[in-house]
Amino acid sequence: MTKILVTGANGMLGQDLCPILEENGYTVIRTDIDNLDITNFDSVQNVLNSEKPDIVIHCAAYTNVDKAEEDIETARLINKTGTENLAKVCGAKGITLLYISTDYVFQGNGDKPYKSNDKTAPLNNYGLTKFEGEQAVQKYCEKYYICRTSWLYGINGKNFVETMLSLADKPELKVVDDQIGCPTWTCELSNAIIKILKDKPYGIYHTCGTGITSWYGFAREIFRLSNKNVNLKPCTTSEFPRPAKRPAYSVMDNDNICRDWKDALAAYIKAYH
Repeated sequence: MTKILVTGANGMLGQDLCPILEENGYTVIRTDIDNLDITNFDSVQNVLNSEKPDIVIHCAAYTNVDKAEEDIETARLINKTGTENLAKVCGAKGITLLYISTDYVFQGNGDKPYKSNDKTAPLNNYGLTKFEGEQAVQKYCEKYYICRTSWLYGINGKNFVETMLSLADKPELKVVDDQIGCPTWTCELSNAIIKILKDKPYGIYHTCGTGITSWYGFAREIFRLSNKNVNLKPCTTSEFPRPAKRPAYSVMDNDNICRDWKDALAAYIKAYH
């Protein structure tokens, strides 16, 4: 039976991914900061020596996009150095490494969906450190997958869907309408990961919801599916300045590996609300 070690198993993605992997017949080793410090090379080497996984799925990451603007050292320690440590050990041992990356590796000034081999140009420190992680994986591993995802939401973490539902009773709610992307449910991403592990050659993949929308369009669909009557207004990015720049257009071509984002969102709302 194939043995998969998951980093960041207690995170939003990890908590959905691990049981889905088990349902598909994999033996899963859950790791998080309490039993694997990815920023410490010896810790990585000792755990992988002890557990002897066939595959490592690297979900652990520094994901606070705005805070990374003032604390790139911590973001880089986790996203670059942590990934580099895993990549070195996996590469030396011939372990397949699957790295979860982001749409933020792109500049976001295009007008057609990004393909996996398109030029990268991160706009902010978070995107830069995740891209540096991608580079480490490619440098040290022959057997690797890089899975870029976007606008991720799941029941086990802070995310846009739950934030919107918590604000539904506001007299007026403004949501940005000039950033375009692909919402992705953690369960959809988990299923895409399994498809890739079973069927796809090593390389870079875009694993996001199919179809496109703005944050405003995303919010509107959340409230429609939840039967909530909300005074929702579109606004511009400039009306809500944030420390980190966001890509205006981060739509990725996913080769239909995930469902339409609206269908996935409907399943999520039905399951949890």
